Amino acid sequence: MARTWIQELDEYPTGAKRRKILSMAVLASLICSYEAAIAPVVPLLLHDLNMTLTTYGLISAIALLCGGVAGFFGGRLADRYGRVRVLLPIMALTAFLALAMAFVTTATEFAVLRFVLTFADGMAIATTAPLVRDFSPRMGRAQALGFWTCGPVGANFLSAGIAAVTLPLFNNAWHSQFLIIGVLSLIASIVIALNIADLSPRLRAEVLHSEQRVIEAADTREPARAATLLTNRTILAHVIGIAVWLSFYISITAFGQTMLTQTFQRTPAAASMIMACFWVLNIVSLIVVGRWSDKLQLRRIFTCGFTLVALVVLAVFGYLMGRPDTSNAALMLTGALMGGAMGAAVSPWMANYSENSEDIDARLQGTTWGLYNLVVKGVGMVTLLVAPQVAHHSSWQVWIMITWVCMALFLVAMTRFKGPFWPRDVGHLQLPAHGAMHTVDAAHAKP
Repeated sequence: MARTWIQELDEYPTGAKRRKILSMAVLASLICSYEAAIAPVVPLLLHDLNMTLTTYGLISAIALLCGGVAGFFGGRLADRYGRVRVLLPIMALTAFLALAMAFVTTATEFAVLRFVLTFADGMAIATTAPLVRDFSPRMGRAQALGFWTCGPVGANFLSAGIAAVTLPLFNNAWHSQFLIIGVLSLIASIVIALNIADLSPRLRAEVLHSEQRVIEAADTREPARAATLLTNRTILAHVIGIAVWLSFYISITAFGQTMLTQTFQRTPAAASMIMACFWVLNIVSLIVVGRWSDKLQLRRIFTCGFTLVALVVLAVFGYLMGRPDTSNAALMLTGALMGGAMGAAVSPWMANYSENSEDIDARLQGTTWGLYNLVVKGVGMVTLLVAPQVAHHSSWQVWIMITWVCMALFLVAMTRFKGPFWPRDVGHLQLPAHGAMHTVDAAHAKP
């Protein structure tokens, strides 16, 4: 029955068709992430539902765990049954769950719906990263995954921007944001269902370096087991490293506006405007640096260099948190620089992670991104439990310094990553293809 309404491609698409499918995968990532981006209304929720910040942190932590577990199993299902078959039904469900969030009246109702929604979103998002990988051979991997990252990043920008504009129009009613989320999600789900497609299992196994490397003969061997990734030191270094690197990102995603309102005494609308500056430059740098990384076929040097820049800016932000009279302009500039540095570091990292996993088995991309989702959500759960406690007993400034240390630890994990670091190392890329080594001349490979 599914084959009658889900388009499955037996030939690898090129040009406009591939770009359209990629845009649908990015839109799906954006919408699923937008449904969970409620930071702009957290200060209002705390008041109206009589929740403490610690209670909200606990709810968010459990919700993250639900999303992480769902993402791991969603990735496995995507590898087994196809990306689109898992994605479309869940997207329709999440749209209605988002609408239902507007009608909660107690913290308990909020918690239950939040858990169910994040579980469904976790499964849906886990299918979108491997879908992007399927339609982006390595010569364009960083830019494509940069676009994919525009989903969760763009969701935060979208929620902050919409809240800054619409909250005053609806008398600061948090219910309005969930109604907007639900309606936009429902419309987007229909658009995606009409325009997305999936690769056949045979083609998914063959995508490696370029379109020319999507070969005709299918490999009939069984895919490697998920345990292969769990015991690989390079993959473990990737997921653990990025999990601690994202501690600051997770913190501002959940508490960004709350930090600003409590530390700098800004209104929720003003705090959302400041946060929007972080997200907008983050989105731009994701794409621009991702394209630059693809052009040079370098990943690690970009991730390392821009992580160092982010550490400097994060230290400046920590200093400003001790000066509550800091102007909005200074906060916007600092936030924008931080967002730009983090975006510039993460899109090459995503390409590097995908390629390092692909070198183990090209058919485990769903599991690869499910594992990433599980580990990051696990660390996110810890962040959401600990951050409010640190803020309550000490200050948000102390928590920001803790995230600075976590980001610095990522540089240690980077020593285990594989791939060229300097331009002179690119020369010839050695790519494993189903047990055999193939040399691809990077100078003559087509983007």
